[in-house]
Parts: sequence; structure tokens; C-alpha cells
Amino acid sequence: MGNAKLVYAFTEGHAGMKALLGGKGANLAEMTRAGLPVPPGFTITTEAYHTFFRAGYRVPAELQRQVQEALRGLEVEKGQRFGEPLSPLLVSVRSGSVTSMPGMMDTILNLGLNDETVRGLASLSGNEPFAYDCYRRLIQMFGNVVLGVESIQFERLLHRLKAGLGIELDRDVPADGWRRLIEDYKQCVLRFANREFPQNVQEQLALAIEAVFKSWNNQRAQIYRQLNRIPDDQGTAVNVQSMVFGNRGDNCGTGVVFTRNPSDGESILYGEYLINAQGEDVVAGVRTPQSIGALRDEMPEVYKQLKSVCEKLERHYKDMQDIEFTVENGKLYILQTRNGKRTAQAALKLAADFVAEGVISREEALMRIEVSHLDQLLHRGLDESAIRDVLAVGLPASPGAATGMVALDADTAAAWRKEGKPVILVRSETTPEDIHGVLASEGVLTARGGMTSHAAVVARGMGKPCVCGCESLSIDEEQRKLSAGGGAISEGDWITLDGASGRVIRGCIPLKEAQVTEELLRILQWADDIRALQVYANADNPDDALTARRFGAEGIGLCRTEHMFFAPSRLPVMQRMILADTGQERQAALDELLPMQRDDFEGIFRAMEGRPVTIRLLDPPLHEFLPKLEELHAKFEAADNDIERSQYSRLIRKVKSLHEINPMLGHRGCRLGIVHPEIYDMQIEAIFKAALRCLEAGIRVSPDIMIPLVSDANELKLLRERVDEIAEQVLGDEKRKECGYKVGTMIEVPRAALTAGKIAAYADFFSFGTNDLTQMTFGYSRDDAEGKFLPNYLEQKLLPRNPFEVLDGEGVGQLIELAMMNGRARKPGLKTGICGEHGGDKESIAFCHRAGLHYVSCSPYRIPMARIAAAQAQIEHSQNIEFSAG
Repeated sequence: MGNAKLVYAFTEGHAGMKALLGGKGANLAEMTRAGLPVPPGFTITTEAYHTFFRAGYRVPAELQRQVQEALRGLEVEKGQRFGEPLSPLLVSVRSGSVTSMPGMMDTILNLGLNDETVRGLASLSGNEPFAYDCYRRLIQMFGNVVLGVESIQFERLLHRLKAGLGIELDRDVPADGWRRLIEDYKQCVLRFANREFPQNVQEQLALAIEAVFKSWNNQRAQIYRQLNRIPDDQGTAVNVQSMVFGNRGDNCGTGVVFTRNPSDGESILYGEYLINAQGEDVVAGVRTPQSIGALRDEMPEVYKQLKSVCEKLERHYKDMQDIEFTVENGKLYILQTRNGKRTAQAALKLAADFVAEGVISREEALMRIEVSHLDQLLHRGLDESAIRDVLAVGLPASPGAATGMVALDADTAAAWRKEGKPVILVRSETTPEDIHGVLASEGVLTARGGMTSHAAVVARGMGKPCVCGCESLSIDEEQRKLSAGGGAISEGDWITLDGASGRVIRGCIPLKEAQVTEELLRILQWADDIRALQVYANADNPDDALTARRFGAEGIGLCRTEHMFFAPSRLPVMQRMILADTGQERQAALDELLPMQRDDFEGIFRAMEGRPVTIRLLDPPLHEFLPKLEELHAKFEAADNDIERSQYSRLIRKVKSLHEINPMLGHRGCRLGIVHPEIYDMQIEAIFKAALRCLEAGIRVSPDIMIPLVSDANELKLLRERVDEIAEQVLGDEKRKECGYKVGTMIEVPRAALTAGKIAAYADFFSFGTNDLTQMTFGYSRDDAEGKFLPNYLEQKLLPRNPFEVLDGEGVGQLIELAMMNGRARKPGLKTGICGEHGGDKESIAFCHRAGLHYVSCSPYRIPMARIAAAQAQIEHSQNIEFSAG
């Protein structure tokens, strides 16, 4: 370690040292430099945390030496001594991570008090009750956050004392009462922590610093970092600051103020304060705080100074500030400032207003927008005040809120929807066969599956709330009941889902509708002016295409034609085609399906008004359209007559004949189209007939026909020739030129990426199917991985991210870049994009920008986020170029 500087006085730092001093320490130093009334102190750096961690959770001697040196400097500045009975220096100890996050250690106030120094504080202040109140607060806070005694143990003793004295408010307790409580608190610490409260003030400080460092790795902090993608190696700083007291009398107080309203962004001071109180009293709820506006009447000079400080800090940081302050004997002190947390509505208004006021640029405003803000704005939310009974918490797989009656299978969901009942589909896990139930439902809840499971992907694509992987959920399909969290729910009972938090709530909770504000539209326009990546949508029907256009889609990057067959009116025809014994029977079913697909394609072309529409020919294996084998066996056993038994027996034989050991790697995608060319022929014909109808109606079309699962150039060559033949038959020469269709492939097999140069000879575009490409590159089955070992891998840091949520740049990304390089070397005009779930993830979009793709495609409801993420990627890229040039 050597003699590296591990401790900085507030006078030695500045805002640019955030990585070393933490957010809180950097801001305290910056405010001190700006001449604001900040109580002096020092910051123990994040590097000191790393030395503590490397030393096996022990404070090294060099760090102890530097802390003592800083403490002596603070003693000189304050004219007081730490631990000196007659004129004691008291300090607060706060955590201060680089990224503001809950879960870290709560603040300890009044550190340095013991049985001797408390008498000195009483003498100096001339206020005995105040001094002993401070001491009991220290024992309570220290006992809780450092020694691990539950707060309730102290609260019970405090409540008992006040009840015995017939007193409601802490400030009315006499000194003798506090002295008795202090003895009770000491016994409480001895009983529950199995040690005495430390009288040695140096030991108090050392233990408090250790406790801050250790809190970096507590469970709450780890979960928060994982959810918000905060690196574990940031570490935390510790801030030691001289105490100022808001509880010395009626010309003292403490409070929190925001420089603007964090709920709606309005430009007014917003906050609360308490007279004669210490910091934690404002948030503890023991006393009702007053609005910050009332401070103008109570302490006009203090209010005037506070308003001036707010304006100065907001101008300095160019953002809304969340400021903690204390007033001691009529003098204002600023204890902390940070960028204030805000609602989605406020975030957009603040960004737009700061640009309008000339405080920040459009680029800076865009960089402040968080994905979570857009999810909140574009989906319905819950009335939080009405929530009483949370049954369970699963994975927040698709944002928004929904309330409805529990339906335990897709058929029930669809039937109830026809009766006008709102439905929540609840399944152990969903399959493509459940699509009509998902369509009919307000939201989806599953006991198994991860954030990229079938249920999650389909629900996100439809903009429906979804909670997945709710493992505490137990479903009894025979009894038609489910249980969770000790509570039972019957089919038909009402539940509410919160797809943003993963909560499952009993009963019907009122919903708040989404709002598309002027600020959002303005910021999206700024994003469109800046970004280089185009943003397409994954949309499978005309309604989805219209929704995508409403959210600003510039094309459709993935139309999954198999989803068109799952509708209740179409599935029987599809099944008849699959079960056909003769070519004639199969063709008859295909002839029936063709106009259905043609009408869908026509509707999508009309909705997109000449923008590119990428249509993927049938991808999944045929067995996915048939009932499950166990269901057929059950129906066979329950059949009333020989005719029914014969039908089910035939179905069972057919399902068995289509059974594959590993369907994902089996007879699907282009392999299906090559072995059964009549299926792809029908789809291609439907596309061109839809295009012809539009062209004849004066509507421009731009179909991109995607051949899925190609692993060899010869596969694409054969199927491309078939597309061109059918185009000639349906459109003729003139309309074929007018149509301007493209033929390409989805790169989702590693071999296709490796041989992309050869495949490009027959392709006009590459669309990277990152869901399957990730599965095949890692050798992970997505559903099995997310349900079994992947959470453990993430917990042990074997992988930095779930590769099905954030694109794996190191492996999968390398395949994408190689395929692009070789494909464009063969065909310079090759169009490239991605259409997997990663197309809606911010980090993955940044990768696509850096790699030079033309577009990303995501579900319609994620388009606004993708537009902003693409602009952020462009801004970061430009800044990096400027930095490199500089």
C-alpha cells in the first residue's frame, strides 16, 4: 500500500474526485471550495475501502494513522478535542458510495459522546436535556447500525419511558429521564450485542468506519447494485464531519429541501423541516414536519440564505439538488447536496426546462434520461396507497400494471375475455400454444422462467405486464387454486400485477393511466435528430404495427409469422395442415391459410406506409402447433366413444412422430422450408399478393423476406431462388421492380456468422437473432439456464450480466462483428440489424452503435427507450472521438 493518501479533508477535494471520495464526499468538498457553510470534516476514500477489503476486513495501520492525522486537523479547526471531557469534539459518520444507492449504512450522529463527554456537552451548551438526548441517540444509532441490535428494542424502551412520564414528544423529556433511558439502552446493548457500548471514543470511530465499509457488501446493497448494474468494485467512502445541532432549542432545526419539486418538476423549493430536532427526526415520522415554505415566516433570514444556497447549488451542478441542512442557534449549515431522485414525469420536465433555461445542452439532457423513467411513463401504474396484501414477488419481466380474474389456462382466459371479464393468465410457464390466452389477458404471471422466457418476451411485445419466475407460487390445476405467501387464491379471484416491481397483489387495485407528455415528445425529437441507429419494431400483426408507428418505429425488424397461426380461428387449420396424410390434404389446408396471412401482411404494409417490413418465414418446429402429448393421453382416456378415441390415437401417433430429442436444434427454420417447400411457398405467395394489393391501391411497400436458421450458404441460395420465382409469378416484371423486395437471413447459428462471407452472396440483409445466437454460442438453453444455474453464476460473478438481457460483447458480439465484416467485404451495401430481445436494452444498443449496425428492432413499447438509448450511444461515441483527438 505504501503511503498512498487515503484520507482527504473537505478543503482538499473537489467534484471531479467522485470516484475516490464518493458522491457525498466530492460534493462536500466542492461546497466547501465554493464557500458555503459546510461543517468541516474529512473523507476516507474508496481506495481505503479496497485496502480494508484486501486486509481481510481489517483497518490497516497506515489508514488508522491517516485518520488520526485528519482528526487532529479537525480538532485544530474546531478548537475542540475528540474525547476531551470539558470541550468535546463530536462527529457524524456517513457512508458515501460513488453511485447514490439505498442499502448502505445509516448515518451515526453525535459520535464521541460517552459518560464523561456528555457532561462537558451539557456544560458547554447550558442545556442538560439536549446533551443527554444526544447521548441516548448515539447509543441507539450505534447499537443498531454498528452492533446489530434491532431498532425495535430501543423504541420499546423509549416508548415505555415517555408513557411513564406522560409525555408524547422527545423534546419534553427531562434530563433525568434521558439519564435513566441511557442506562436502559446500555443494558439493551449488552443483552442483544453481547458486549458493552464502547466508552472509548477512538473505538467508537474505528468500529463506525468498519461498519460503513462492511455495509458495502450487505445483502440489500448487493441486490440494489445487481438490479441497477452498479459495479461491485466501486467500493464506498466514509465521511466524518463535525457535528452541528438542530436540537439545541427553538432557534435550531433540521430539514431536507429539493431545489425543484421532485414529483412534477415545478420550479419551487420543495421540502420539510422540524424545529428543535436532529436529522433522523424528519424521516422517522415521530413528529409531523412543516413545509419548507413555513420557514420563511419562522426564520426569514435563514430562509433567504437557504434559498440563495439552493439557487447557487443548482446552477453549479446544473441539476435539481436534494439538500440536507441544519440550523444551530440561528445559523444555517449545509450537510449534504446530491442530484435529487425524481419521478419519471419530473425527470422529463426538468431535462426540458434546463435546456430551455440554457443551463444544459440537448445532449446533456438526453444523457440524463433513465430507461426506467420511460417504462413508468408509457405503462399503467398502481395507486400505491391502495395496496394492502402483497402475495408474492417475482421477476419484473414486463412493465406496467394490470388487474383481473385468475385464469389457470389459455382456453379459460380466452373464454372469459369473450364474456367481457378482465383476466390475468397464471401458468407454471407459458408455451407458444398459450398465445391466445396471453392475447386475451390483461397480464401474465408464471411460476417459472426468467426475464427472457417465452411469457416475458411475448408480453413485452404486446405491451402487457408480466411477472415471471415467481417461485413461491404453487399452482394446483386439479383444484383450480394457487397459493403464495401463505395465502390461497381460487380461479376467478381478483389479483393485481405490477410488472415494474414484480409484485403480485391480492384484490383489484386502482390503476393510473400512462401519460405521454409534451416534454417526452420534445426529448424524443431531440433523440431522433442526434442518433445514427434506426429503430425498428418487432410486430406480428397490423395492430402491433400501428402501435409501433405511434411510438416512432421506422420499420419492422421482425414479423414472426408463426404467431399469426396461433389465433383460435386459425390454429385448427394449421393443425389440419400438419396432420395431413396426403399432399392434397396439406395443400387444401395451406390454401385456407394463405388468405389469412395475405390479409395480415396487407394490414402491416398499410400501417407501415412504405417503411421496411422484415417478415420471417415459419421458424418453430411443427409440434409446437399441436396439443401436448400428456393432454392428448388424458383426453384419450376420457373419450366416450371409439370415434373420439380413434381421433386422439391418430393425434398421439402424429405428435410422437414429430417428437425431437432437441427441438431447438432440429427440424425448424429453413430446414422445415426445404423439406416441406409448400409451407414456405404459401407464405411467400401471401407476402407478394399482399404487396400487389397495396401497390394497386397506390400504397408503397418494402418487404424484406427473412429466411431463418440458415447455417450454410446453399440453404439460402436454394430458398432465395424460390422467392424470386414466386415474385415473378405473382408480381410480374413491372410490379416486381416497383415492390423492391429484399431477401436476407437471420444470423443465429455460429456457423452462419463464421461463413457470413459466402452467405452474403445470396443475402441483401443480415438480421442477427441474438436470442438464439446467445443460446448457441454459450451452449445454454435459455429457459433452463435462467431457471436453474444462471442466477448462481451471476451471484458468484462468473458472468457480469445475464447474457439474455445484455448482449455478450466478448463472445456473441465478436461473432456479430466478424459476420458484418465478412458480409460487407462480399457485399458492401449489406443491411444489418438485430431483432432479438437485446434490441431494447441500453447497453446492447450501445454495442450495436459501436459495431456499425444499421438498426435495432425491439417490442413496440420499448421503441421510445431505444430511440433515446441510440442517441445516448451516438453522444458517447462523439465524446470519445473528441477526447481521443484532444
